[in-house]
Amino acid sequence: MSGRPAGSGPAQPTPPSGESFEQRTGGAARRRAWASTTVVCSALFLLGLDFTVLNVAIPALQQDLGPSMAQTQWIVDGYALALGGCVLATGTLGDTYGRRRAFVAGLLLCALASVLGARADGVEQVIAARCGMGLGAALFMPATLATIVHVFSDDADRRRAISLWAAVAGIGALTGPLAGGWLVEHSTWRAVFWLNVPLALALAALALRVVPESRDGRPGRLDRVGAALSCAGLLVLVWAVIEAPGRGWTSTTVVGAFVVAAALLGLFVAWQARTARPMVPPALFKRGPVGPACIALAAMSFCGMGAMFVLTLYLQQVRGHSPWEAGVRTIPLSLALAAGAALAPALFRHFGARTPVTAGLLLVAGAFAVMAGLETGSGYAQVLAFEALVGVGSGLVAPVATELVLTAVPAARSGLGSALNDATRQVGSTLGVAVLGSVLATVFTARIEDRPAARDLLRDRSGLDLLAGAGHPGPATGSVLAHETGAAFVDGMTAAAIAGAGAALLAAALSWRRLPACESPRTGPSRTAAQPADPVAAVPHR
Repeated sequence: MSGRPAGSGPAQPTPPSGESFEQRTGGAARRRAWASTTVVCSALFLLGLDFTVLNVAIPALQQDLGPSMAQTQWIVDGYALALGGCVLATGTLGDTYGRRRAFVAGLLLCALASVLGARADGVEQVIAARCGMGLGAALFMPATLATIVHVFSDDADRRRAISLWAAVAGIGALTGPLAGGWLVEHSTWRAVFWLNVPLALALAALALRVVPESRDGRPGRLDRVGAALSCAGLLVLVWAVIEAPGRGWTSTTVVGAFVVAAALLGLFVAWQARTARPMVPPALFKRGPVGPACIALAAMSFCGMGAMFVLTLYLQQVRGHSPWEAGVRTIPLSLALAAGAALAPALFRHFGARTPVTAGLLLVAGAFAVMAGLETGSGYAQVLAFEALVGVGSGLVAPVATELVLTAVPAARSGLGSALNDATRQVGSTLGVAVLGSVLATVFTARIEDRPAARDLLRDRSGLDLLAGAGHPGPATGSVLAHETGAAFVDGMTAAAIAGAGAALLAAALSWRRLPACESPRTGPSRTAAQPADPVAAVPHR
């Protein structure tokens, strides 16, 4: 593709020959583009790391600060709440005021919140720090993809960069338990907060040096009503999803929260259709592959993060591995994810979007079939097969679906496209952990009720509490209880696997029907300054 996408920054003169800016500068711009991509992907790795690094430090934190179960849940989930709830609005801020500025500000906020978390002497301070880190991530995450769109004008390079982005996004989250386990073994729980500070500061400094500034070429008034409604709606939705496993999916509080979230998001949609300068143009979803691509991303995140949550519990609570040992055993999943992401651009180039996305979701469904066959004494080979399938499958889906979302949005508003992609993934991830975790806990608790030894010893604990000690009942309870709780866990894991497979298969069927069958980047139209991306080319800028 020649020429720079519309509105992606100061226009570079293009000679009649169609020679690109990168070609006319002897590759210097291309080298800087890859340097910028390295910086923003490193920040994305930090974001994924923060999602999961604290999980294995919770026991040490509980011994030090003594949080309740509800407080412990919010220490873990406050990050996801702030990130998932605010990312759609913060993406538009980057388009308006500068994406590098938003990127650096988000990293600095993340570093400051991490210092507060590391120095906290109370549970409330830790929760506030985690929420502050999530807000910082919401600021810089949309700028990562938006920067990639801005710095690359060549289709092939941009597609490779997006594949790298997709791989790093998953690998960061998978590395979290490994890094957290090592830090807790060699230091204290506070080290998982201190880890962020030098990394965030170094990346902010590098961004100021190598990442070019970009923004909407025609900035206007920010859609404050739309931003407020989207933030409020997503925050309430993510809160309800996080709270549902503990409070119960049919509890009055959770159902009420879902109703409020639906009302707020409905008002957001109505406002976007009414206002002259919408934050998310409704035309974006009326035609083209954006809707199916978002569903595929949500399903991939739902299945991937939910599967990792269940697998980590299985390795630690049933197989008896330490957090560090469990983390080491998930390394092949990261390698499989990277392999799938590396393969995706070639499949996209030759077969269009439908084949890699559908195939990836089918592989994820197959991974859940493998998970459903795991037993208390299953060997690591079966776990390895599960990790290979879910990793390669997720790696195939993420870069292709992300590319479809980004190229459907005019490049001047790439922060919005990135934020839409990010919000879809974060809500999907949160739903995956909550829904599959809830299915696991529900079936596990029911099976425990059918096992007298386990029922008598653990009758006063909730399903979530039972899961926390499923494989470690203590020396006083004996091997009979360990066997019964392990068997009950496997029953719950099978139910969760069936639910995950169903979600992946439904998304695969939709992708096969709605995504382009043979529209390949080799033959499809280029998105140049003279030809904005369909279907929102005529949408007014803010």
